[in-house]
Amino acid sequence: MALRAGDHSQVAMNGLKEKVLTLDTMNPCVRMVEYAVRGPIVLRALELEQELRQGVKKPFTEVIRANIGDAQAMGQKPITFLRQVLALCVHPDLLKSPDFPEDAKRRAERILQACGGHSLGAYSVSSGIQLIREDVARYIERRDGGIPADPNNIYLSTGASDAIVTVLKLLVAGEGRTRTGVLIPIPQYPLYSAALAELNAVQVDYYLDEERAWALDVAELRRALGQARDHCRPRALCVINPGNPTGQVQARECIEAVIRFAFEERLFLMADEVYQDNVYAEGSRFYSFKKVLTELGPPYAAQQELASFHSVSKGYMGECGFRGGYVEVVNMDPAVQQQMQKLLSVRLCPPVPGQVLLDAVVSPPAPSDPSFALFQAERQAVLAELAAKAKLTEQVFNEAPGIRCNPVQGAMYSFPRVQLPPRAVQRAQELGLAPDMFFCMRLLEETGICVVPGSGFGQREGTYHFRMTILPPLEKLRPLLEKLSQFHAKFTREYS
Repeated sequence: MALRAGDHSQVAMNGLKEKVLTLDTMNPCVRMVEYAVRGPIVLRALELEQELRQGVKKPFTEVIRANIGDAQAMGQKPITFLRQVLALCVHPDLLKSPDFPEDAKRRAERILQACGGHSLGAYSVSSGIQLIREDVARYIERRDGGIPADPNNIYLSTGASDAIVTVLKLLVAGEGRTRTGVLIPIPQYPLYSAALAELNAVQVDYYLDEERAWALDVAELRRALGQARDHCRPRALCVINPGNPTGQVQARECIEAVIRFAFEERLFLMADEVYQDNVYAEGSRFYSFKKVLTELGPPYAAQQELASFHSVSKGYMGECGFRGGYVEVVNMDPAVQQQMQKLLSVRLCPPVPGQVLLDAVVSPPAPSDPSFALFQAERQAVLAELAAKAKLTEQVFNEAPGIRCNPVQGAMYSFPRVQLPPRAVQRAQELGLAPDMFFCMRLLEETGICVVPGSGFGQREGTYHFRMTILPPLEKLRPLLEKLSQFHAKFTREYS
């Protein structure tokens, strides 16, 4: 035994002992996860920023991160009222200060009364502070024209992402051909493909119609579902409205058709509605799936299962870092809701500052409140500027040969299609890169502009795109769009 122990220590001294956790022994599902929005191109952007700080000469003076919907990182100013309520809750001594309006103080006092020990430092219940869930229910009711919402069907979350993953966890079951399949739009937000890979579920792609401004077509849903039933058991349908990365806003008739389809095919509906405040195009309007479902009446309203998601990260708020969001479930089996509550309790609770911000968003100042005028002015200014930037993006890209951009009807991204010469495609393949990744990497190295290749979101075979946020300030956005268009022309010449 002593010899054996000695042998072990010798192996350890020689550094030969194999690690318990290696790429071969780790969870294979995690290895399958990819998240393009923070993928290799973004890591390279970080390296370039570091090199610029060290004085390394580049053909640009700054890296412009147009890869992620992070409004405040791109210079958007926080909404005063939201931050005042949060500041008062975080540091209640400020309630004595004359620098804060009375309505913000009343709001903060009301929230603090609902917190354990009257402090944001206390855990909340796992589904979120009851008072805030009630305020979210009232917000949903106002938004949907008086359709009631039950606070007991609302769960606060760490941004919308956490709630989406929680609902997917409930849905994924079975093995082999009975494994859960989930229909997701292509192009999609990579959270969905990443979560499905991690949960070892089957991703079922349905394609949005680029020729019709990224419209969702029920015939395409039917095609995807029919093919998927050969190898998995499709149980859920995800819709992102307004679209990310595609920026389309679904018409009411489309939502009705999707609900009827889900009902007929016995699919659980997941409606990602985090961009519901971001609608810019004339004639476009946001309709929640909850509202349309309820107004469809029986049999749909009483039976179709739905989870809809919202967040403080997008809209006019842009409070990504505070990770506040919620999910509302409709027609969910009560026994499954208990299981969902159990799953949430393992995570203890969503961040309480994020819950506070969510409360300020869903119950903004009333017209009679001292904060109302400033709040309205700030909110409208943010949304008006985003609308102007959406229009500008579409216009500049469509003036450039070889780039085609659909109208940015909503959300905060454009997803233009780029023509890449065959020699560029060949070169990319030699380097082991997707062609649009090759294009985006060259764009970053030569201009400092960081965008995400369309291959990270999914696209039809033989087409190439990139996703770019419309968040940079107007004075930076026009030169950025022109620089990007000029680079595409140069790249095309180089590889023609």
